[in-house]
Amino acid sequence: MAVLSPMAIAALGLLAERPMHPYEMYQLLLERAEDRVLKVRPGTLYHTVDRLARDGLVRQLHTEREGNRPERTTFEITEPGRRELSRRVLEMLSAPAQEYPEFALAISEAHNLSATQVISCLRTRMQALRDEDEYVVTRLAQQATPNVPRLYWLNIDYDRAVRTAELAWLERIVDEIDSGALPWRDSPEVRAHQAKVNRPDATPDVGPGEDDDGVPRRDLRHRPTAAR
Repeated sequence: MAVLSPMAIAALGLLAERPMHPYEMYQLLLERAEDRVLKVRPGTLYHTVDRLARDGLVRQLHTEREGNRPERTTFEITEPGRRELSRRVLEMLSAPAQEYPEFALAISEAHNLSATQVISCLRTRMQALRDEDEYVVTRLAQQATPNVPRLYWLNIDYDRAVRTAELAWLERIVDEIDSGALPWRDSPEVRAHQAKVNRPDATPDVGPGEDDDGVPRRDLRHRPTAAR
């Protein structure tokens, strides 16, 4: 059996609550703003439910038609489906996944830009994050229901905590670049470093049994990024 996709996990999670037909599942995902954590497309959802049925993780319960509307087939989760859902969620909670975010790559290459450009871009990002947080808080206030326990909103808590942490980091980095505490490419320190590493006869100081990055040759699995 293939690894469950994010949409498959969401579908199984909904059917673990109660039997539903795919269109109801789609509407509920949008109502709960799950489209903020995964791509919600009707066609993808229908295809996913069909695949889960073929794998025996869900099964058809009944089919009905209302007036001239297309038939709607209601599905329910099976015991193997509950076990697979639990197994995959346990795995995802315990093992960090390498998701290759674009921002981390952009930060690693930010030295190619001027300090003014980087500061401007990061300040724009900071405002976008603040706007996003305000939107989430407003939406939570609009949809707040005292009968819904907090454990069903932990993803919102996590999302806000990550955003808050990123904002704090961005504010610190922008202040350091702006004040000169973080020397940028036009600073004497960085220019001196570039002049040193660009010398034709420049060779890094490494110890015995180390490679050119100063990492012992016996273990290169966690090689640090080379200094630029």
